[in-house]
Amino acid sequence: MHPNPVYRGASTEFNLDFARQQGFGMLAVAADGAPLISHIPFVLNDAGDIADFHLVRSNPIARLATAPALARLAVQGPHSYISPDWYGAEDQVPTWNYIAVHLIGGIELRPADELRALLDRQTETYEARLTPKAPWTAAKMTPDVLDRMMRQIVPCRMRVAEVHGTWKLNQNKPDDVRLRAADQVDAFGMGQEVRLLADLMRGA
Repeated sequence: MHPNPVYRGASTEFNLDFARQQGFGMLAVAADGAPLISHIPFVLNDAGDIADFHLVRSNPIARLATAPALARLAVQGPHSYISPDWYGAEDQVPTWNYIAVHLIGGIELRPADELRALLDRQTETYEARLTPKAPWTAAKMTPDVLDRMMRQIVPCRMRVAEVHGTWKLNQNKPDDVRLRAADQVDAFGMGQEVRLLADLMRGA
C-alpha cells in the first residue's frame, strides 16, 4: 500500500464496503520461490471478518491451505495513468492514481459439506445485482453434472485480521489542480473505470 498517509484516510468500514462490493481480488500466499497468486471471487460477511471463496482442488494454494496459511487478498478498483501536463501546474511528474484494498488473514480449507451453501451464497450475491433478470440458481443444473463439477473445487475461508486501503486521488494537490486532472482522466484516462476514477478525484 502507498505509504503516504494522505491516501490512507478511509475508515476500515469504508474499505470493507469497497471490497465487499467488488467481490473479486488477487489472493497471494507466500511459498518457496515466488508467491502464489490466484484471482478469485469471494463473499465478505457483514462484519467484515470472514471472506469465503472456493479454489480448484489442484490449485497450489489449496494444497498449502490444508494447514492454516497467512494470505493477502488484494482488491483492485479504478485506476489510470496521470500525465503531468494534465495538472496545468509547473514541476509535476507522471504518476498513477488508483484504489486498492488489502485484506490480510489466515486462510483454511473448510469441510466439503459447506461447499454447496458457499456456492449458493456466492451466486445469490452476484445474481442479485443483475436485476431485472431472474436469478440463476444451481437448481437449474443436472444434479450429477453439478456433483461432478463440485468435486473439482474446495471451500475456503479467510479470517480477516487486518484491512488496509489506498485511495490515491491527488489529495496532495490543490483543489484546482486536482480537478483539472480529473477532467483529463475523464476524457483521456488510461486504465480501468477511468470515469469512475475521475468522479472520485472530484470528490476527494
